[in-house]
Amino acid sequence: MAVRLLAGVASLAMTSAAVAQQVDLPATPATVSWGHYDASATPVITVRSGDEVVVHTLLTNSPKGLESAGLPPDQVEPALRAVFDGVPASARGPGGHILTGPIAVEGAQPGDTLEVRILKVELAIPYAYNAFGPTTGFLTDDFPYRRIKIVPLDRQRMIGTLASGIEIPLHPFFGSMGVAPPASFGRYDSTAPSIHGGNMDNRLLVAGTTLFLPVHAPGALLEVGDGHAAQGNGEVDITALETSLTGTLQLVLHKKGEGAAVEASYPRAETPDAFIAMGYDEDLTNATRKAVRNMIDFLVAAKGLSRDDAYMLVSTAGDVEVTELVDRNKGVHVVLPKRVLKAR
Repeated sequence: MAVRLLAGVASLAMTSAAVAQQVDLPATPATVSWGHYDASATPVITVRSGDEVVVHTLLTNSPKGLESAGLPPDQVEPALRAVFDGVPASARGPGGHILTGPIAVEGAQPGDTLEVRILKVELAIPYAYNAFGPTTGFLTDDFPYRRIKIVPLDRQRMIGTLASGIEIPLHPFFGSMGVAPPASFGRYDSTAPSIHGGNMDNRLLVAGTTLFLPVHAPGALLEVGDGHAAQGNGEVDITALETSLTGTLQLVLHKKGEGAAVEASYPRAETPDAFIAMGYDEDLTNATRKAVRNMIDFLVAAKGLSRDDAYMLVSTAGDVEVTELVDRNKGVHVVLPKRVLKAR
C-alpha cells in the first residue's frame, strides 16, 4: 500500500511541470533492495528532474545482532524488524546492505548523468555500531575474531562515545549511493563499488556535497543506504559508525551533451570547496590510476587544461586519498581545491 501511495504522489509530481515536488520515501519491505543493484529492478517511485526525495534508510544489521551486542529490544527500530520479517530470502543478496529504492528519474537513459544534490543528512536513531570479524576488515590476521560495540550518539553535541574519554565527531553520510549498473552486471552485489557508484564509503559525501553518477539503465534507478554517522578514510575494520539516516536529496537529470561540467562517465563529486574524482578496483594501484585519470579527464574537458597541465596540477595541488580498503574493490579519491582554478 505504501508503494502505491508513493507512486501516486510521484505521479502527481509528473503532472506539475516546472514545479519541483518533495516525496517522502520510507524504508519498508516494499521499498528496499536488499544487497544488490540491478538494471532490471522495478522502481518503487518515479520522480521528475529537480524533485526532492526524503529518503529513510536502515542500518546494515539485524535486530538479533543488535540485541546480542547489548541494545535493548525496545530500541530496535520497528522498521528494521518489519524489513527483516517482510523481505523474503529470495529477494535478499548477494550483498548485505539494506538500500532504499530504486528511485527512477523520468527521462533518464544510458549515457545521461544523474546529479544528486545532498541537501540534508540527519541521524534517525541515537546509536550506531562498529564491528569487525575474522574474515572481514583489513587486518584479519591481527584480529581473527568477531566483535561488535554499540556506540551512543549525542545529537546535540554531534559526537559518538566509542569508549570512556573517546569522543568521535559526527559527520553523517550515506556509505552507499548508486544507480543501477549496466544490464550485463546482472544482480550486482552491493558490497563492491564500481562504475555505478554504490558502496563508495566516501566520507566527503555529506550534506552540501553534490554527487555525479553516470546513468547505465532507463530511469537511472538510484538506491541509497549504509548510513554512517562517522568514518575514517580507509574504513579499516570493515565498518564505520553504522546507523540509520534520513537524507533529503535533490535529483537533477543531465542529458548527454549538456557539457563536461555536469556530465560524468565515472562517479565524481563536488563540495563547495573542491572537486573530487573517484576510482575503484580490486588492486589499490589500479584504483589510484583510475582516480587520477578521472580528475585529469575532468580538468581537460570541463576546465580546458591541457593533459600535461592537468597532470601537473593534480601532482602539485591535489590530494590522493584512500577511500576504503575493505569492500573487495578498493576506493581512491582525488581532492582538488577549487581555489586553484579561480581564473577558470
